[in-house]
Amino acid sequence: MTTYYNWPDNFPSTEWFEHDRFGLFIHFGLFSVGARHEWYMTTEQIEKDDYKKYFDYFNPDLFDADEWAKQAYETGVKYVVFTTKHHEGFALWDSQYTDYKITNTEFKRDLLAELLPALRKYGLKIGLYHSVIDWHHPDFIVDGLHPARDNLVEREKNSERKMANYQQYLRNQVTELLSNYGKIDYMWFDFSYPHRDWGWSKGKGKNDWDSEKLEQLCFDLQPHLIINDRLNLDRGVITPEQYQPQEPLTQDGMPVLWEACQTMYGTWGYDRDNYEWKSKELLLKMMIDTVSKNGNYLMNIGPTARGIITNETKEVLHYFKEWMTYHSRSIIGCGASYFVDPIDCRYTQNGNRLYLHVYSWPYTHIHLKGLAGKVDYVQFLHDASEIKFRTFDPEEVITSTETKISPDDIVLLLPTVKPTTFDVPVIEIFLKA
Repeated sequence: MTTYYNWPDNFPSTEWFEHDRFGLFIHFGLFSVGARHEWYMTTEQIEKDDYKKYFDYFNPDLFDADEWAKQAYETGVKYVVFTTKHHEGFALWDSQYTDYKITNTEFKRDLLAELLPALRKYGLKIGLYHSVIDWHHPDFIVDGLHPARDNLVEREKNSERKMANYQQYLRNQVTELLSNYGKIDYMWFDFSYPHRDWGWSKGKGKNDWDSEKLEQLCFDLQPHLIINDRLNLDRGVITPEQYQPQEPLTQDGMPVLWEACQTMYGTWGYDRDNYEWKSKELLLKMMIDTVSKNGNYLMNIGPTARGIITNETKEVLHYFKEWMTYHSRSIIGCGASYFVDPIDCRYTQNGNRLYLHVYSWPYTHIHLKGLAGKVDYVQFLHDASEIKFRTFDPEEVITSTETKISPDDIVLLLPTVKPTTFDVPVIEIFLKA
């Protein structure tokens, strides 16, 4: 296992996380009813009394835990991160510490109690997203991010609010999640913002959440647990979202454990009128690019308020299913390679197997730098058909119709026409021991 800058020696093993690489994020909550953005409670400054209509009409009556789990499994992901509570404060499980929970809606059922066993049935590891922000809790101090930020009466009540009460509530709910629902593999907290300053208020961070105590509680309850970096403690899995790092993440010369979080369109929750969909090919290339830089890829879906995964989303999941069926071993168990990527390609590597992901199909040749004398065999991954390659020969006379080969390189000899319908073909290179 790699030693990471942001993962202390006394923290649990990250071996499964480094191996599995591909996860599915599921954003679901009352915001699914509004169907326009998971943040609209604050962007539209809807205070909790007015926001209650979404609670009153929340009923995911078509939710099928097995169907969600099966979709995730068939997509090729190895773990799922599900929203237990978003910033709106609504609990998707039968919490004993609030009435603002799914079992008090028309749905009446504990969604976590159904979903998590279904995920385990398909062999998927489980991550729980849990917001440390809570715009519904009475002791959560109003700040410049809060929906009631322009309500002077609510702001004046801040002197009566006790964040210590909210901290205990936060720990109580996390205790429920890590005690009542079996093994949890990953806690995905969201999020700290101490750098924000509105003049009359400042953003919240580790002191507001009592993050040290919350983190220790997690490890006390489930010692194997992996945790992300958003408790403002400068440790845990780093989680860039909606952008792709340009190179493997490092700090002070050491690798960083990280996970790219990407939506299929512009928002995380179900957004009925959002048509800014990323192309399927782009999403696939994001996954490949992430693993080629030693990261994990967490691809998001947002089911409808009735609990349905939309047809558009299913098309993307099916696209990944088709590609992963033939190419998963170039992703799962892989990481960055120490060889330099050819132009418009990405390498991943697992031991002596080097995987070349070809983004744009070239004309008959790909030059691979630094591989002379290091390659046993080459094949297409999708059908295990052999690919011939050439090496430098000092005795050979190169004519104007042949490619020149540098002494340190090999050249793959490819068909003119891409021999597969997959947007990104993969070439498997077996390195000499």
